[in-house]
Amino acid sequence: MIDGHPAAQSSTHWDAGETLADRFRAHAGEATHLYGYAMRGMAEDWEAGGPIREVCRGYEDAPRGALIQLRLLAGVFRLVLTGRARELSRFYPCLGGTAPASQAWPVMREVIAGHVGDLHAALAVAPQTNEVGRSVALLAGLFDLVAASGVHRIRLLELGASAGLNLLIDNYLYRGDSWQFGNRDSKLQFLDPIDGPVQADRFVIIDRAGCDVDPVDPTTADGRLLLTSFVWPFDLERHKRLSSALAVAATRPVRIDKAPASSWLPDVLASAQDDLLVVWHSITQMYWPIEEITAVESILMDCGAQRRLGEVSMEFDLSDPQGVQPEVRTRLWNPDDSRPLREHLVGIAHYHGVPVTLA
Repeated sequence: MIDGHPAAQSSTHWDAGETLADRFRAHAGEATHLYGYAMRGMAEDWEAGGPIREVCRGYEDAPRGALIQLRLLAGVFRLVLTGRARELSRFYPCLGGTAPASQAWPVMREVIAGHVGDLHAALAVAPQTNEVGRSVALLAGLFDLVAASGVHRIRLLELGASAGLNLLIDNYLYRGDSWQFGNRDSKLQFLDPIDGPVQADRFVIIDRAGCDVDPVDPTTADGRLLLTSFVWPFDLERHKRLSSALAVAATRPVRIDKAPASSWLPDVLASAQDDLLVVWHSITQMYWPIEEITAVESILMDCGAQRRLGEVSMEFDLSDPQGVQPEVRTRLWNPDDSRPLREHLVGIAHYHGVPVTLA
């Protein structure tokens, strides 16, 4: 069984329903892409007592936010990527497949029936996309903090960092009509990623690190496979972004410690030096127990009362059950200032980070 918490339940209306079949249908809607057909097929098979019911045994009461359907589809995708379900590759556009998505489910059902054990095990693997498009939200937040603080040297810490791809932000290129940031020779480029007037103050990242309860090593074949499997196979732009980011990570590894944020933060905050220390997190609080959210907030407030500290977040408004777009927010603590805590709504982001629309 998977333990749920209110934070996750408030932001996952696409994962709602009394049964897993209801939730599969809610997520699929009327979509005519591969996963739309697959999730509707999964719903029918679950109700009919087919192989989906066996794969999902023990997860019938998984809480909203567990996204069992995405865990299962990622497990199937890993079978395809490793050559154990070649018959499905013709339906996967990222692999060159051009067969109609409407014809995929019967083939996928046979694959699922033949790999029940593997796919049941896949349900224990939480979604790990490490969506590098969310680095656009980080950039918008860092621009805001640099302008507000006047400090241009950043020590960057990421909570729920996965493989740490967003920590490599200065190795990618971001360009608007009148501004540019990053490595101009990078193969990963974001054109016009921010909608609104951008104050692109220059800054340099002098140190970076992250934590995750289950970090992914992007320099290994298994790590690359896991990250790739959670990107929807018909979203070619996201696959292109991920592939480019993984190429960067192969030559510029980042330290990601295996630890929850509340255990990791105190030591790294205490050891930090001068410059602007920035804590960053994106689409992670919805998966944290409420106790973890409370503990991290207490740690940040205590640290901010003693030294200059910044935070950039890209999270859903957990108090708004209908919230469909994450908010990009910053906080800046400066105990020596007349306004010791500055809080700012930078804008709204797409779930995958691009674009960010400034407030």
